[in-house]
Amino acid sequence: FMQRAYDQVVHDVALQNLNVVFCLDRGGLAGADGPTHHGAFDLAYFRCIPNMVVSAPMNEEELRNLMYTAQLPDQGPFSIRYPRGQGVMTEWKTPLKEIKVGTGRKLRNGTDVAVLSIGHIGNIAAQGIDALEAEGYSVAHYDLRFVKPLDELLLHEVFGKFDQVVTIEDGCVQGGMGSAVLEFMADHGYHAQVRRLGIPDRFIEHGTQPELYTECGFDDQAVIAAVRELVAEKKGRSAKASA
Repeated sequence: FMQRAYDQVVHDVALQNLNVVFCLDRGGLAGADGPTHHGAFDLAYFRCIPNMVVSAPMNEEELRNLMYTAQLPDQGPFSIRYPRGQGVMTEWKTPLKEIKVGTGRKLRNGTDVAVLSIGHIGNIAAQGIDALEAEGYSVAHYDLRFVKPLDELLLHEVFGKFDQVVTIEDGCVQGGMGSAVLEFMADHGYHAQVRRLGIPDRFIEHGTQPELYTECGFDDQAVIAAVRELVAEKKGRSAKASA
């Protein structure tokens, strides 16, 4: 229900650049709670506010470290979103450490396609990438961690190496992480095919989270399909060019 307090975030917090941490539970599709409880829009509506830091951890360790980072002095307004449900790590009580604001990380090397994920959905993307590697594809995986500020050094690396990119987020595709990546690409003169996976432009009804990820087209099978299609299209263009 963060959208109900949007005016207060803008006028009472961000305008004064106050050190306030927003921990957003049920970020993304909330499953059986239905359309009133899905947290579909926060990545999009927060990243347009000046002074905001907008983050999403991939796992429990990252969540702890982002919370630790957010409470350090002079961080300003800082949002951390995480999903409904259980975690993915068995050993998550690791020593706390600061994460430099606006830095992502490369999880896996690859040469064919780059997959950029934000938040917990990166774990599902990783399952798809595992299956693709078993088929012989070489897929790089980057966890952005922050939608604002973006890790521009990481994105320069991505677009310097890859002309085919898949973005995946448990959030609305309009204005979300994929849109931020497209803006970066346009602003810096890069040319690449980018497939954005996320919540489509409609209100999503009830269902289990896995069911809804499949319905909305951002589960592991969607990652597999997107990579296969991009690679096939590139091979088709190469064949036409050499004919």
